[in-house]
Amino acid sequence: MPAGSAGGLAAALHPQLEGSGATWVACAMSDADRMATTEGLMTERGLHLLTVQPDRDTYRMAYDVVSNSTLWFLHHHLFDLARRPRFDRHFACAWQAYRDFNEQFAQVVDAAASEGATVLIQDYHLSLLPGVLREKRPDLHTVHFTHTPFASPDMLRVLPQSVAREVLEGMAGATACGFHTARWEQSFRSCCEDMGVDMRHTFVSPLTPDSEHLIERAASPECVAAGARLDELLDGRRMVLRVDRIEPAKNLLRGFWAFDEMLRMRPELRGEVVLLALAYASRSTLPEYLAYGAEVEQAARRVNDTWGTDDWAPIILDVADDPGRSIAALMRYDVLLVNPLRDGLNLVAKEGPIVNTTHGVLALSREAGAFAELHSEALEVNPFDVTGTAGVLLRALDMAPPERARRAEALHTLVSRRKPGDWLADQLAAVIPG
Repeated sequence: MPAGSAGGLAAALHPQLEGSGATWVACAMSDADRMATTEGLMTERGLHLLTVQPDRDTYRMAYDVVSNSTLWFLHHHLFDLARRPRFDRHFACAWQAYRDFNEQFAQVVDAAASEGATVLIQDYHLSLLPGVLREKRPDLHTVHFTHTPFASPDMLRVLPQSVAREVLEGMAGATACGFHTARWEQSFRSCCEDMGVDMRHTFVSPLTPDSEHLIERAASPECVAAGARLDELLDGRRMVLRVDRIEPAKNLLRGFWAFDEMLRMRPELRGEVVLLALAYASRSTLPEYLAYGAEVEQAARRVNDTWGTDDWAPIILDVADDPGRSIAALMRYDVLLVNPLRDGLNLVAKEGPIVNTTHGVLALSREAGAFAELHSEALEVNPFDVTGTAGVLLRALDMAPPERARRAEALHTLVSRRKPGDWLADQLAAVIPG
């Protein structure tokens, strides 16, 4: 019985739950969601959907102010500490809204859950829910899974002590807490030890893309047509690819700066290589994201103004959310640049090796959760080192075909070791007594 909000996570979970008879509890974020609930339309392919319907102010304060402007920046270590966060009366009101938001989820779960049911709670938006359910329904078996990194003890100390303790105690109310990597698990355990919070069982389970679904999508008419358009656009040039949301943690700016530096190091590559950045908007209600998006567009223009010719733009920035084009591009990259400053996992780093047909090289940030699994066959990127990243791009472009082929095959094998169902099975196994 998963509980959480919709989004990218929903796409990963939904195929695993179809036909299971499970109940999905999600937040009704739009008028369409609310109408569908009212009209009894929230049942789909053997999956029963229930919605939590907070009022708009509660949702905005809990989601925008606490979840995405505070907890997300906390876990990604991205606070501009000279200016933010600002814990004042406004935040106190938002924190109460976050409590209310979690309480409303608890009420829906309480009403729907049978005796001894298993509840899978997803991500930092619902950090308090395990503790609330433990008080309301001690018979339930609960898992809280965190899809972001987890803050270090020093970073957690930025929060007001009462808030930090409430987050940890809320999560520790679960039967088990899961993370994508041992690094994030250890950060949570260290925070609990630092704050004197008694934690329960923790486990590590990295999510894996659905290979069969991706390969099926890659062969679809939509992706085939998108691929033909990309081939025409590239006109035989090699391609460095990135597929991201436009958000500060994804580090698009340093990726563009590194491409600029690469061209300065090897001017003969002018006109020979394209950086295709498929970067779609995210959390556009937050000023930090809007400002970052403007910087990204400006950085791309600057590189193009410096190096571009009449028939070649060094950086092609496409901000449309077009999954078909993304898959078509993943099939064709020569280099896949995944350079986040800090990332819970990063599924693109795994999706690329599954569908790529050109023996593409993966240049992967050591700060991405996926690095723990893929580091042996990826090229390591220090995401803060622009010159170093430029050097990695050159190494990838210069790599001999036999080495490219060997690494691509090995990456495919590494990604394929786990199946999508393993992640769900690990959560269920974490609550089995004994």
